[in-house]
Amino acid sequence: MFSPPPSVPVPLPTALPQPLPVHGSRLRRLWQGLGPGLITGASDDDPSGIATYSQAGAAFGMATLWTALLTFPLMAAMQEMCARIGLVTQKGLAGTLRQHYPRWVLYGLLAFTFPAIVLNIGADLQGMGAVAHLLVPAVPTFVFSVLFTGLLLVTIVWYPYQRLVGILKWLCAVLLLYLVVPFLVHQDWGAVARHTFWPTIQLNKPFAAILVAILGTTISPYLFFWQADMEAEEIQHRHLANGHGRRVMVDKRQLDAMHTDVNVGMFASNLIMFFIILTTGVVLFPAGIRQIDTVEQAAGALRPLAGDAAYLLFAAGVIGTGLLAIPVLAGALAYALTEALRWRGGLDRTLRQAPGFYGTILVSLVAGLLLDRFGISPIQALLYTAVLYGLTAPVMIALVLHLANNKAVMGHYVNGRTSNVLGGLTLLLMSAAAALLLYFQFVA
Repeated sequence: MFSPPPSVPVPLPTALPQPLPVHGSRLRRLWQGLGPGLITGASDDDPSGIATYSQAGAAFGMATLWTALLTFPLMAAMQEMCARIGLVTQKGLAGTLRQHYPRWVLYGLLAFTFPAIVLNIGADLQGMGAVAHLLVPAVPTFVFSVLFTGLLLVTIVWYPYQRLVGILKWLCAVLLLYLVVPFLVHQDWGAVARHTFWPTIQLNKPFAAILVAILGTTISPYLFFWQADMEAEEIQHRHLANGHGRRVMVDKRQLDAMHTDVNVGMFASNLIMFFIILTTGVVLFPAGIRQIDTVEQAAGALRPLAGDAAYLLFAAGVIGTGLLAIPVLAGALAYALTEALRWRGGLDRTLRQAPGFYGTILVSLVAGLLLDRFGISPIQALLYTAVLYGLTAPVMIALVLHLANNKAVMGHYVNGRTSNVLGGLTLLLMSAAAALLLYFQFVA
């Protein structure tokens, strides 16, 4: 039989694609399977959260590192319940609450949630603008905030759902910057391990206050709304794209993919929280810098102590996380309001198809931007946000637990024992945190 000489390559059949390496295929499938959970977890580390974690590290060194381990299973359990509710009901939390509870319950929650989210957006925009001003002092902070607001509005309105989700997923990679910063300075890794796995408790008001702030920052009600709505929209979008109807049946494969997505997202969120506390705890705390009120203070304080590289990475991370978190904040509010009022909404619809949905996003972003013009500083915005989230979080957790255990709503997909135990612990902790928060603000 004739065979070509060795110097002549034998062409491969073009109809058969070359397989990817096994490990590459697995990583690719894992990345493609991530979505709402990853975005939700990453958005929790917004500029407001970075300011809280920076204050924890500056004030108490590594003493609060253990909170990252504590909050991970609690966050994962609550977000998994919200995701499961979204998958099974094909609705967001607001729509489900409207269907199964008196209207005053939903409207009461929205009355507290709307201003809390707007204040949170305002604090994040001001923080991003201030950090950008540090990098480019010639441009005023407010100008940067306006530019970021315009960029976010155009992106949210212009890009279709899948493209926007893809952008948000890649913005999650910005959080990797915070994994680098601690390695730019000397670490006592033995001390890091001790403070991580052996909780430190200080019996004083400042330490209790920072624990309450960490809990309130990591377990926020707006994440519950966003997670459920995004799961519902994700599954509907995929089946519509495949030519199926909008209402679909949930199977074990979808639930397993959701569990992976949520766990990866919450792990990433707490990992970044851990490294921010570690960075400020080993750089600012030993230097005697014990008060950090804003993210620009944290970035500016790092520069003379840890060098330009740490400063630039920290600052870039603040801007990137803001670009990720603000669409989640505004989107959560728009989903909740449009479902409560039965307007057409969703990121898979155009501006003409869902004017109320995108109008809510516009109003929330502009209102957040103008907070500074009304004399509300980022610190005041964070304080008011913490109080409002503190009041609504226990109620939201109780409602999510009730929905997730209601067979009339969830059918065979009600909570298991582990979910109920972790959810009950979350409810107890957040109720105690809310009581302490009110005590610190209005009594002590």
